[in-house]
Amino acid sequence: MVAKKRGEGFVEMFDGVKRQSLIWGERTHMVKFLLQKGKEIPLHTHQHEQTGYLLGGRMVMQINGKDYELAEGDSWSIKSMVPHGVRVLDDCTVLEVFSPVREDYR
Repeated sequence: MVAKKRGEGFVEMFDGVKRQSLIWGERTHMVKFLLQKGKEIPLHTHQHEQTGYLLGGRMVMQINGKDYELAEGDSWSIKSMVPHGVRVLDDCTVLEVFSPVREDYR
């Protein structure tokens, strides 16, 4: 399977946070996020395992009560049902993979 999406298909989740579902298979789902400086993604949990890579920018990610300052080139992995959230320090572009597929993002 190949998906060609050159900039179209972004959904505004809430003010300053956009997502684009890039491609999904039977068990994984790749999503690109654009995060504006000064915005936050509140602490939350979900059933999906989540791994990510920061393509550009800086942010503080809280995972299971611990803060991590992340910059371009950093990556992370979050197990299912672990509380996590983000505070955006500079405009960020993030690539994340979820397993299982996020049906709510398709």
